[in-house]
Amino acid sequence: MAAHRAAVLGKPIAHSLSPVIHNAGYAAAGLTGWSYTRIECAASELPDLVAGLGPEWAGLSVTMPCKEAALAVAAEASPVAAAVGAANTLVRRPDGSWYADNTDVAGMVDVLTGAGVRPGATVTVLGAGGTARAAVAAAARLGCTSVVAVARRAAAVDDLAAVAEALGITLTGADWSAAADRMRTDVVVSTVPKGVADPLAGEVDWRPGTVYFDAVYDPWPTPLAASAGAAGCPVVSGLDLLLAQALGQFVHFTGVAAPVDAMREALAAARR
Repeated sequence: MAAHRAAVLGKPIAHSLSPVIHNAGYAAAGLTGWSYTRIECAASELPDLVAGLGPEWAGLSVTMPCKEAALAVAAEASPVAAAVGAANTLVRRPDGSWYADNTDVAGMVDVLTGAGVRPGATVTVLGAGGTARAAVAAAARLGCTSVVAVARRAAAVDDLAAVAEALGITLTGADWSAAADRMRTDVVVSTVPKGVADPLAGEVDWRPGTVYFDAVYDPWPTPLAASAGAAGCPVVSGLDLLLAQALGQFVHFTGVAAPVDAMREALAAARR
């Protein structure tokens, strides 16, 4: 069987468990000759890196801070990636061009629904980058009509508001200094890099029943996740999203059904 390669791109990337999930999937599906690795890559480096990849490359998973840059290098994008303005998946087409998708959105819907989030929930998103865009799109799919975005830069909130408008959802911006006061909603989704939200753990007064989702999974639990759990709130980790979004990528890259149980078990074993 011909060799096929895939990788996860981002910076930093050494912590990524995506290779564990995908390589376990290849083994369980009998896909010999397939391999999946990590490549450290800044957003500015992504276009040249992608342009230099050979025909053996089937696809790329894309994480922070490269999701907007990934969309820009694609010849075509899925409707959700185009609406969100960010891609976490690049798929090599037979003609050598790249197709962009965003499997974070469907993954978030799956994990939030599994945590008990129901249509029409009130949502606060911490951050305004590529993952925040996916969170807004997930909120729209869950039937939410409005989202509060708490971010450190007003310009980023403006960009996120344009995405929300395209998705038919109202977005209200809030300054980071008011974050703790804006988290008494049905759902709080943190999309900021590790460490940024840690100080909020000692400030937020959790509302019973709030579902807290943190895109960070290393280290885990984050201080904010620990505080939510201590208050009795359902907590969803970035590991849950990592698996959920990887399942869609696996199908994109290989064209075969993802062996979910094997991929989930490999991820769990890696974290023991």
